[in-house]
Amino acid sequence: MLEIERKIQDKGYELIACIDEVGRGCLAGDVVACAIIMPKDVVIEGATDSKKLSAKKRQKLYDQIVEKAVAIGIGQVEPKIIDKINIKESTKLAMKYAILNLKDKAGNKVLPDYILVDAESIPIDIPQMNLVKGDMKSHGIACASIVAKVYRDRLCDEWGNIYKGYKLEKNKGYGTKEHIEAIKKLGPSPIHRMSFLKKIIG
Repeated sequence: MLEIERKIQDKGYELIACIDEVGRGCLAGDVVACAIIMPKDVVIEGATDSKKLSAKKRQKLYDQIVEKAVAIGIGQVEPKIIDKINIKESTKLAMKYAILNLKDKAGNKVLPDYILVDAESIPIDIPQMNLVKGDMKSHGIACASIVAKVYRDRLCDEWGNIYKGYKLEKNKGYGTKEHIEAIKKLGPSPIHRMSFLKKIIG
């Protein structure tokens, strides 16, 4: 899974930021993106699309990735903005924020010279390549998907404590039957995406 990164490195690029997002299809909560720069030739065994991993396995890999990463950046876009500009534009914005938030372990800002992104193009003046199913083709994008997923799941745990009754800590904001029934019964919370609820609440 390092083949794509190596081809880019062979062209003279050193700091390759790999990016993925999570929460795009959720009814509630922010869309979250992670940008990550991994060291050359470092492989985190088992890193793949975060959706294919158990929560326990993701957490274990997350710890390894964070320990090894050269730099990590997180970008978030809240439901009010998602409702205003749509989820596709919000996803791109979260990815841009993730790049701009890239920092090394000492807290120093890091600007990549190339971007590998899962199936999107980001409005930023840095050379980039978008890969469909990038988390299955690029080791760095797989690492980014795991960090983004663990980060957002933790947010969902927090939201679940604040907004009771929707079981956000369990469904992670996705449109499960239980979640939809809770919305119909309780009405939307302040972190529900109103543009996603038109078929549910009319």
